[in-house]
Amino acid sequence: MKPSRVVIISYQVGFGDCFLLSFEYPNEQRHVLIDFGSTGLPDGVPKNQLELIANNIAERTKDQRLAVVATHRHKDHISGFATKKQRPSSGKTIADLKPELVLQPWTEDPKLAVDAKGPLPPGVSLSAHHVSSLAAMQQVAGAIFSEVKRVRYLSPSLRQELSFMGENNLANLDAVENLMTMSATREYAKAGDKTALEDLLPGIKIDILGPPSIEQSEKITKQRSRDQDEFWHLMANAASSLGPTKVQRVAPLFPDFTVDRTAGRFPIDARWIISQAKRLRADQMLRLVRILDNVLNNTSLILLFRCGSKSLLFPGDAQIENWSFALGQAAVREKLKKVDLYKVGHHGSLNATPKSLWDLFDRKSVEDNPDRLQTLMSTMAHKHGDEERRTEVPRQTLVQALDRQSALFTTQSLNEKELFHETSLDLS
Repeated sequence: MKPSRVVIISYQVGFGDCFLLSFEYPNEQRHVLIDFGSTGLPDGVPKNQLELIANNIAERTKDQRLAVVATHRHKDHISGFATKKQRPSSGKTIADLKPELVLQPWTEDPKLAVDAKGPLPPGVSLSAHHVSSLAAMQQVAGAIFSEVKRVRYLSPSLRQELSFMGENNLANLDAVENLMTMSATREYAKAGDKTALEDLLPGIKIDILGPPSIEQSEKITKQRSRDQDEFWHLMANAASSLGPTKVQRVAPLFPDFTVDRTAGRFPIDARWIISQAKRLRADQMLRLVRILDNVLNNTSLILLFRCGSKSLLFPGDAQIENWSFALGQAAVREKLKKVDLYKVGHHGSLNATPKSLWDLFDRKSVEDNPDRLQTLMSTMAHKHGDEERRTEVPRQTLVQALDRQSALFTTQSLNEKELFHETSLDLS
C-alpha cells in the first residue's frame, strides 16, 4: 500500500511554521503535523489564530491516524503546542487528537538533561553536556528578555530584536511538557536514525538527515557569521514582492548620533564612558541571544519524505553547520537532487538554504512546467534581522532565486481572512 497524493497545508502563523501533510491512501488519509508555533502575526489576523488553526487541524484529522513532528524548541515552532491550565488551548486541542507518535531531535530527550555544572562527571556524554548547556543558555535568554523590558536606553530597533530573540529562545516549558506527554510513543532522532513514522506511512521512505549528534559532528555547536560561498549576502535587484525596504531609503547623515540623556546628571567627562558602557552591554546581550538562537536552529530535524520518484524536504530551521553533515555525504546529495517540494529553511534566512544545497536541486527551472520545483515559505517580513545589515528575514536575494527558479508560495501572500494555503503533489 502506498499513497496516491499528498496535500500540504501551510497555515498562516506569521513568523513561525505550521504544516499539515495529509497522505491519501485508497480508503483513508494519514497525517503528519510538522511544527506549530508563532512569534508574531500580521496585522488584521485574529488574536486567537493558533486556536483557529488547531481547530482546523482537528477537523481534518479527527479519528484518523496522526503523527506530530516538532523540529526544534524555538517558540516560533512549538508555541502552538502550549497548554493553558483549566482553559481550552491550541495545545490541548492537538493533544486530544491522541497522535500516535511525537518525533523530535535527539537534543529533546529528557534522559540527556544532565545538570552539568563543571567538568564532565564520569559517565556523562558530550551530548548530555550539550543539552544541559542549551538549558542554561535558555535561562540567560529569559533574563535578557526580562531586562529588555526594564532598561530605557535601547534604541527601538535593538529593543525589538532583543525582545524577539529573547522571547523566541525561552524554554517554552508548557509546549515542551505537552509534547512529552501527548503520545505514548516518542522518538528523539539524530541523522541516520530510522523512525516509526515509516510504519504510520506505508510506501513512504523517511530519511532523517539531521541534526547530527555531537559525536557525529561537533560543527552544530558553532555558528558562522559570514560565508560568501554559502550565504545570500550579496545584494541583487530588490525583490519586487517585498515592496519598499530600508535599503531603498536615504541613510541618515549621522547614523551613530544618540540623544545624551545623561546631561545634567553626570559630569561631562563621564558621559562618554557611560554611553559606551551601555552600548557594550546591549551588544553583549544581543550576542548572547544570537549564539543560542543559532545553536538551537542547528538542532533542527531535517526530514526527507520519499515516495517513488517524488521527494519532499522539510528542514525546520537547520543552518549550515547542521546541513554540512548531510551535504558531506554523496548518497544524501544524490537524494537531494530529486527533491520536488522544499519547505524553505528558517523562514527564508540567509544561512538556512546553503547555496550548495540550492544548486543540487535538479527540478529548478525558470520555465513553468509540471515538474518544476515547488517551494513553501512560512514567514513575515520586518520581524527578524535587518535590511541594512543584509540579514533580513526573508533574505531578498534568496527570495529572488526562489521566485525565479521555483513555484514559490509564501504565507505573506495570504490575506488576513485566509487561514491556510493548500498545495498538492501527485505520488502515483
